Amino acid sequence: MQHALTYQIALQLVPGVGDVLMKALVAYCGSAEGVFREKRHKLSKIPGVGMNTAASIAGFRDWERAESECAWVQQNGIRALFFTEAEYPFRLKHCSDSPGLLFVKGNMDLNARRIVGVVGTRRASRQGRARTAQFSLELAGYGCSIVSGLAYGIDAQAHQSAVEAGIPTGAVVAHGLDVLYPPSHHQLARNMLAQGGAIISDQLHGMKLSPEHFPKRNRIIAGLCDALLLVESMEDGGAMITADIAASYNRDVFAVPGRPDDPASAGCNLLIRQNRAALVCNAADMADMMGWTQQTTAAERQLPLFRQLNPEQQSIVSVLQQGNKSVDELFDETGISGSKLAHLLLNMELEGLIAQLPGMNYQLRT
Repeated sequence: MQHALTYQIALQLVPGVGDVLMKALVAYCGSAEGVFREKRHKLSKIPGVGMNTAASIAGFRDWERAESECAWVQQNGIRALFFTEAEYPFRLKHCSDSPGLLFVKGNMDLNARRIVGVVGTRRASRQGRARTAQFSLELAGYGCSIVSGLAYGIDAQAHQSAVEAGIPTGAVVAHGLDVLYPPSHHQLARNMLAQGGAIISDQLHGMKLSPEHFPKRNRIIAGLCDALLLVESMEDGGAMITADIAASYNRDVFAVPGRPDDPASAGCNLLIRQNRAALVCNAADMADMMGWTQQTTAAERQLPLFRQLNPEQQSIVSVLQQGNKSVDELFDETGISGSKLAHLLLNMELEGLIAQLPGMNYQLRT
């Protein structure tokens, strides 16, 4: 007796059966197994199927590959989520072109209360990385999980900062789960999984990276989240494609503004200018528009007279004693890495040592 997953994988292997048609076939036949047991002439009458696809289903013979994939999934502890199952992400269920079958490595709850997608350029600036870290760490205070694409630049920074903040983060990849791209992110992926995150794909194992897989990857990121944030993006970047898809799914799209003459922020500025994304400077701006409240509110406390600061905190305090500073100025004057700086600033703010002002500026509390 074949496993139900074998039929689901087999349906994905049938030529001419994409995600939309897969769902229609299952809706008419009751299950993936029911599709293969249905008579050819009845299959051909299902809207969108036709004689050729019905013949492909009836003549399917690649059961060995389907069974091999099923065994690989089970042996490697991969969660295979079919669109009819309760564990399948409910946000994706409402997207007409969402994957019929999703493969997940890791324990992240893809039906978490709040999920934010964070995307941007692979050639992120130091300021872009610092802003990404700041947003990721601040979103932790609102109980958000984060999804992105594990690419270089903004994606990797979003994942890394989520790990540092202790919140789950999911990476949607454009290849099978037997490999990882880019290879240099293996340690980051391990840290994500250890933190309760996940690696997510709609590709069978053995499927290599291919350009046409990236738009499919982007639609999963857009569909998994409640809101999408662009930090830095060129006008023709992949993040812009994700933003368009998110808008088509009725997701809220947010963008961090950049300098008018900065090509790396031209996409964000364009989205804001065309009212396709809301301008945000921090997570509080996003939360206000989303109607979110913080899960925990730290009471403001005065800095004790003899408070012991570590060297990095003291460095920040010394700079702020000169006057209010932006996060970029703190980055330049303290020499602290963008991710660590954002983490320190958030903790110092929660401890009542500093206060954040509009425009990601900071001041000492008095």
